Amino acid sequence: MHWLVVLALSSFTVLDLDNRAVDPFKAAAGAKAIVFLFTATDCPISNRYAPEVQRVHHAFASKGVRFFLVYPNPADTPDAIRAHAKLFGYAAEALRDPKQTLVKLANATVTPEAAVFSGERLVYHGRIDDRFVDLGLERPAPTAHDLADALTAVITGVPVAHPVTQAVGCFIADFAR
Repeated sequence: MHWLVVLALSSFTVLDLDNRAVDPFKAAAGAKAIVFLFTATDCPISNRYAPEVQRVHHAFASKGVRFFLVYPNPADTPDAIRAHAKLFGYAAEALRDPKQTLVKLANATVTPEAAVFSGERLVYHGRIDDRFVDLGLERPAPTAHDLADALTAVITGVPVAHPVTQAVGCFIADFAR
């Protein structure tokens, strides 16, 4: 199945906001799940999701889930990311992925998009919820909470019912080319 990824953890790194190489999988060792939330400083849809991202973080961080905000645009400087995280009140650790290594590993295509790993397996990737139906088309409230449902499944030890969903947002350009 294309959604299942087994990691080669020995050489996987991204950058922290001090431009140091970090292996987020080792940093989150012992977590029941690792969530990578792909975001961008200039994506209005990502920014609209900040309250929901905070809600999910608050609901699951105490249950053994480790969260990382991932900024895949190499033009997003550490200072811009710090300002963005402060402006939107993000509590999760921010990482830079200018070579889009994590983007590729998680099959992320837009911001915002979530990827959930359990151990070395990608068990979910896609939308946070279904509030955005398409670009410019938003429901008053979501009818499905895909990320929260995936995390609940992982924590309770059951398979994620819908391991892949289609996220709507700002396209992650292939800056690595």
